[in-house]
Formats: sequence, structure tokens, C-alpha cells
Amino acid sequence: MMTDIEIADQAEMKPIKEVAEKIGLGEDDIEQYGKYKAKISLPVTAHPDKKHKLVLVTSINPTPAGEGKSTVLVGLGDALNQLGHQTIIAMREPSMGPVFGIKGGATGGGYSQVVPMEDINLHFTGDLHALTSANNTLAALVDNYIMRGNELGLDPRRIIWKRVEDVNDRALRNVVTGLGGLMQGVPRQTGFDITAASELMAILCLSTDLMDLKKRVGRIVVGYTYDKKPVTVAELGFADAITILLKDAIKPNLVQTLDHTPTIIHGGPFANIAHGCNSVLATKAALQLADYTVTESGFGADLGAEKFMDIKRRVLGKNPDAVVIVATVRALEYNGGVALADLKDEHLPELKKGMANLNRHIKNMQRYGVPLVVAINHFVTDTEAEIKLIEDNCKELGVNVVPVDAWAKGGAGTQGLAQEVVRLTDQQSDFHELYSLDATPEEKIRTIATKIYGAKDVEFSRTAKRQLKQFTELGWDKLPVCIAKTQYSFTDDKSQLGAPEGFTFHIRSLVPKLGAGFIVALSGNMMTMPGLSKVPAAVNMTIDKDGKITGLF
Repeated sequence: MMTDIEIADQAEMKPIKEVAEKIGLGEDDIEQYGKYKAKISLPVTAHPDKKHKLVLVTSINPTPAGEGKSTVLVGLGDALNQLGHQTIIAMREPSMGPVFGIKGGATGGGYSQVVPMEDINLHFTGDLHALTSANNTLAALVDNYIMRGNELGLDPRRIIWKRVEDVNDRALRNVVTGLGGLMQGVPRQTGFDITAASELMAILCLSTDLMDLKKRVGRIVVGYTYDKKPVTVAELGFADAITILLKDAIKPNLVQTLDHTPTIIHGGPFANIAHGCNSVLATKAALQLADYTVTESGFGADLGAEKFMDIKRRVLGKNPDAVVIVATVRALEYNGGVALADLKDEHLPELKKGMANLNRHIKNMQRYGVPLVVAINHFVTDTEAEIKLIEDNCKELGVNVVPVDAWAKGGAGTQGLAQEVVRLTDQQSDFHELYSLDATPEEKIRTIATKIYGAKDVEFSRTAKRQLKQFTELGWDKLPVCIAKTQYSFTDDKSQLGAPEGFTFHIRSLVPKLGAGFIVALSGNMMTMPGLSKVPAAVNMTIDKDGKITGLF
């Protein structure tokens, strides 16, 4: 059996000009990055004759058994095109942190992949590098401002703007800068986040054009004065300089699948520590150019899909017409207590127990009033009895189940799901929001924790309580909330699988992200800079004298 990268290496890609032409983009509408990648020039002219349907692909909580959400996403886009529905896929671009860590890339798998796979997973068109440079330029400007007069009285102890890197580097979580003498800056304790968790990443993904991006950059709170007043980038006069560094990064990237389905990849915020959705500009461009836009949100529906509905959707101005929840028999059995090594065998009692996780995700998405379907990503070890158990379970909840074989068969193995998606998008939806922006930040957090996660109560630390009061006094209380929590569980404890109930959810602190337009609530022990595993994926990567890479997945 060939690996993902071996399959990708055999792909016969079309010139990106031809891919662009399929969706009505001419040479003047794209900026080529080599033969097979391009940036889309903005603004994109809408095609009024298109259906403009939006399909959101999400999943159950991730497990080591694998769910294959990106693979199903790509297979679904290919299948829709194969059935004659002009479709564009809109995805996030990978961070090199997971690529060299443990998760691997984010371009799908098998015969449902986006190519050129190595380019997309490694440096692509440089968007994440631009974000890293812009973020760290702002950090340097702030440090220089404090050293060179500090007219506004920024308190070095209250600077909340951190530097970032697009790597998993736990050694940089807590650092001291400015050591070495008078001309080396003002010593202060700070740290690094991963680029995907940065506010600039969120801003890039939520901006509607370049000038909106500049306004958002200007609203960033970098810290507080000695008398505890917030200081923004606009007040410091740095907004234009930072925006200049992002003038190309704001343009969405165009590539293709193995089946030549146009794919727009742009922005890559993590869903566990950020809002987990690709850019508004990418999704809007796809919606304007195609009948069906198939997009994704990170991790399980408790994270990415909730944040799509409650954060991104408000800016996008478009509700999903259908939702796909991806699951596997293996992952559900793992949620039911089966050890990873034993998942090749049939375990019906444990499968039934593990379906509590899927059921909660189904009920959560049903709260929004959008039609949905469950896609069972096929593994060769799946049995008819296991599939039937899932189908009978979901039928009781009023949801259809469609097995798919996207990895082995690509779009051909996903056409049943595509047909169900077309049927669902033709239905009348009754979308309703989870919470009103007029609710207090505490009420919003409690609503998400109790209605989506299944918590009995929320416990706020002393710091979080003080910040809730402060943010309300500063007029920041009308923003949506982005909860940072483990992706592996509905709780703030990653070991609690399935669908726990009656637990207390813990909020330790809040972070204002005024440029992004939301408040981050940090739960449990969530880190905004991941660390590498004992044996990171980087160990298994090789490159030969001809530049051929192996070990990427």
C-alpha cells in the first residue's frame, strides 16, 4: 500500500492557470507562485448564476485511532464535482508545528488529497512566515517604544503581546528578554506562542479586506499602562507598518486536489487555542465562484464548528446550508474504552458506549438548526454489524449515516455522501444562534460550557473573575467568546473521553483579542505553545540528492 506522499508524488497536476479557468478566474485574477500554486487577487467578482451553497465539515473529538476529517472533506469536494456540481474546497493551511510534531500535515490523505502536498505542508506561499514576521516586528516595536521614552507609560510587567514561532517549542513558553545591559532593552518576563494561535492569524482569517485588516491591527491591545489603561497598536502608531507586512498574505491561495478540484487554502488558526477556521476571504471567494463551497473547522464540533457558528459566521454573513460530522468506527470504540491495539476487532458493546460522543456532537449541531449528516470514514476492519449499530443509533436522532471510502477511492468513494449533502442543502434550515452578543462574557462562557460541552457548572479563577469585571468596565463585553480547551474531551481534562456529564469546567484567565474581535477564555492547563512528542514526525523525514522527500503524511 502506497503512503500519502507516494500517492501525491504520482499526481499529474494541471497548471494552476487551468484550475483557475475552471472557476472563471483569468490570468489577471491570479498571481502565480510557480506552476501549480497561485494567490487570488482581491476583490473577487461574484458569479450571480451560482447556487452559493455552504457545507461545513466537522467531526467527533479526535483520537489516536484517527477520524480523517480532511480526507472526507477533499473526497466530498471531488465527489460533488464528479456529479456535475461546480464545487470549490476551502481549507486551512498547515502549521509546520504539527507537520514536524505528531499530527502531520493537513492536506487530506490517500486519493483524497490536495497537491502539491509537500509545498502546502512545508512553506507554501509564505503566509505563516509573513504572520510570524509581522507579529515579531510588532513585539520589537513595543520593546523599543518602552526603551525610547515610553510616553504612554506602558508597564513592562503588563505587556500581553508575545512573540511567535511556527514550531512546537516548549522551551520558549516562558522567557526573559532585555538582559545584558542598558542598551539591550528593558528586562521583562514574556514568552512565545505558536503562530497559528496568534491574534494576527485570527485577524488575517476574519478580515474582509486590506483596510479592515488595518483597522483590526490597530485595535490590538499590546498591554496596559502603569495605571492599568489598555494601549492599542493604533495609539502607538504601528498599524500601517504591520499591515504592510501582510499585504500579500491576505490574498487566498489556489491549488487543486488529485482530481483537479479547485481548492482555496488560506489561514490556519488552531481550534483548541484559537478559532479554528480558514479565512473569511477564502470562504467568500469560493462562495462567489461556485455552486457548492465545502469548508472545514478544526478538531471536533465542540471546538471548530462551535467557533465557526458563533465567531466566523457572524463576519462571513452566511449560515452553513448543511453540516457533515465525520466519525470512524475505530474512534467511537476508542471512546468506549477499547485499547488502541485492539481496534482491529469488533467491539459492539464498547461501540455503543462510545457513540455517546457522536450523539452529543449531533445534538450540539442540531441546536443551530442546520441539516446534518454523519459520514463514517471507512476502515477495512469495519464490520456490517458495527455500521448498522451506528446507523440505527443516528436514525433515532433523525440523522442519516453515509459510509465513505475517501482514502482508497477518492471522490468515487464519497459520492453517496455528496448526494445526501445536495439533498440537505435544498432543505429549508432554521438557523438560530447559541448566544446573543448582548449576553455578558460570563453568560457566554457558561452557555458554551453547559450546552455544548455538557458541564454542570463553570468555575472562574480569581484572575478570571477580576478580568470579567475589568473587560465589562472597558466595554469589551459584547464580543463573542473563543474558549481554549483540550480537543480530546468535552471537559478541560483530556483523559475524560466519551460524553462526560455533571463536571465543572474551569476558566483560569481571559485574553482580549480586540483586533480579532473576540475574548479568549483559557481553560484547564491549555498551552498556547505546543511541545514536541518523544519521537516527533521530523525524525522519520528524509530528503535525497534529487530533493525527493519522504516521511511527510
